[in-house]
Amino acid sequence: MQPVAQLAGPGGTYTAWVAGPVDGEVVLLLHGFPQTRHTWRHQVPGLAAAGYRVIAPDQRGYSPGARPDPNDLSSYGIDILVADALALADAGAGREGTRFHLVGHDWGGAIAWMLAAHHPERLRSLTVLSRPHPQAFRRALQSDADGQRHRSRHHRAFLEPETVSRLLEDDGRRLRRTLADQGVPPASVDEYLSVLGTPAALEAAVAWYRAAAGNLGRMEAGPVSVPTQYVWGDADATVGGDAARWTAEYVAAPYRFEVLPGVGHFATDQAPERVTALLLDQLARHRGTPPR
Repeated sequence: MQPVAQLAGPGGTYTAWVAGPVDGEVVLLLHGFPQTRHTWRHQVPGLAAAGYRVIAPDQRGYSPGARPDPNDLSSYGIDILVADALALADAGAGREGTRFHLVGHDWGGAIAWMLAAHHPERLRSLTVLSRPHPQAFRRALQSDADGQRHRSRHHRAFLEPETVSRLLEDDGRRLRRTLADQGVPPASVDEYLSVLGTPAALEAAVAWYRAAAGNLGRMEAGPVSVPTQYVWGDADATVGGDAARWTAEYVAAPYRFEVLPGVGHFATDQAPERVTALLLDQLARHRGTPPR
């Protein structure tokens, strides 16, 4: 179990794991949906042992102390979420304007791409799991490459007002099944539901989708000028191969595309050792690298 901290940020107080030496280079880990900081359970100790200052927060809405009214979707826009990430890196480091390595999965990956595109001076390196660059995702949606519209159909379902009650009924049966079908172990599912298993928490998490309704395929992010690693499992049910491969076209910096054979969307649950190894390699390559 990692040490739990409460970090002050724009939306309130965020529950986070913070580990590693206080003078280590900062690594910020951003989870996706329907996950929490627990998705990084294997990576936090591995990165901390390598000398990094590791920060893995439950993000806005997921943290009870940073849960604005989910009916006010202006509190869950992508620019707000990017500002949260910058502030949490500073809070975990204990200093303002800290330069850091950024890692994001799924929705956390969308934030990571946007932050890297608009604030490259803050980053030493970028690693994104599963989520393609916004422009590559847009192309895939518009052309329906590799069935991307069907793969993203859950975005539309989350706009329905009864979605949360359906996901939580019968002890979260639908949510548990969705995760289990993609190889997430039962113990991991229990950890995620320990945070998301209440209507208040899940409504706030779903508010991310509702705030982005109609815009998920139109997020503006130009070419990324930060050294980037993109990790994609070739069995990912939500991101097709075309969007994954096209991501290379939107990175104007050293770029690595790592494919995990037989792994689905939730790589940190399915292949935790491989993910940790890829992160350690990327961080080592750019340790001490000045931001662009």
